[in-house]
Amino acid sequence: MFGRQPLNSPQNIGFLLTPQFSMIAFTAAIEPLRVANRIARNNLFEWRLFTIDGSPVKASNGVEFNPDGKLEDDKYDVLFVCSGVRAYDHLNKATSNALRKLARRGVPLGSICTGSVSLAEAGLLDGYKCTIHWENIESLAERFPDLNITSSLFEVDRNRYTCSGGLAAADMILHSIRLDYGRELAMQVADQLLYSAGREPDDLQRMEVAKRTGVNHPKILAAIGYMEAHLETPISIFDLAKRVAMSSRQLERLFKSSLGVTPARYYLNLRLDRARKFLRQTSLNVQEIAVATGFGSVSYFSKSYKQRFGHTPRQERESA
Repeated sequence: MFGRQPLNSPQNIGFLLTPQFSMIAFTAAIEPLRVANRIARNNLFEWRLFTIDGSPVKASNGVEFNPDGKLEDDKYDVLFVCSGVRAYDHLNKATSNALRKLARRGVPLGSICTGSVSLAEAGLLDGYKCTIHWENIESLAERFPDLNITSSLFEVDRNRYTCSGGLAAADMILHSIRLDYGRELAMQVADQLLYSAGREPDDLQRMEVAKRTGVNHPKILAAIGYMEAHLETPISIFDLAKRVAMSSRQLERLFKSSLGVTPARYYLNLRLDRARKFLRQTSLNVQEIAVATGFGSVSYFSKSYKQRFGHTPRQERESA
């Protein structure tokens, strides 16, 4: 894979499926391999599916998969860890030990969607650039503060291949096909999949703020950008208005007319949304999450959280 080996035999690819893995990310990775074989009329790729103990596993949408077997010390050209929702709940020593054993043998390792959590837990992303689905970037950084995490679609750093998830898995595999077998085959595969290929590894995952919000006013977009960059240490609305060269009153009128809320409420909701991700994705306690989202006290955090979501942070954690 990724132009790093002789291609005189089929490339053997393993997929380790963890509970509640993302099916769209998994199929986006595996279907380009199938189509490449079909177009080339040759067995360029072979793949096998594993779980850590060989048991059936359900994707996050409830569809159950029967793997080829349990993860063993086989010959792989690369092994991808495929995860999805609640990735931290499915961490275990058996998976970490198996991945470390493969790494010691020099097996290239990759991840799809939140599979980077398993690689990071095993210490196998230390010193590498890596990525993960945008919804999980902050929680991964909180748990592993020394990792070099990017917001790219996918990262190829020596023998570590990490992917953000969703259709970005197709971009990563098409990138590999292009490096190994040429641009023509990669474009034919994309065309067969009705997919507009061409996104590069360092393309950003998320849509631009304008597309996410439906707002095009440059002052609002700039203000939201500042807000998103200062969730842990919020800046005052007065200072925010100064940064976008407006008065606080002008900024408030602009937000209300375009988004239906005040800048303060919009900013608070961003921080609460971040807190919700931490509650669902990490083991940080409520006080730590309050600090990480810019709240001066747990009581104010809990009150604000309940007003927004209808239940307390502790109730959110218990139901997650």
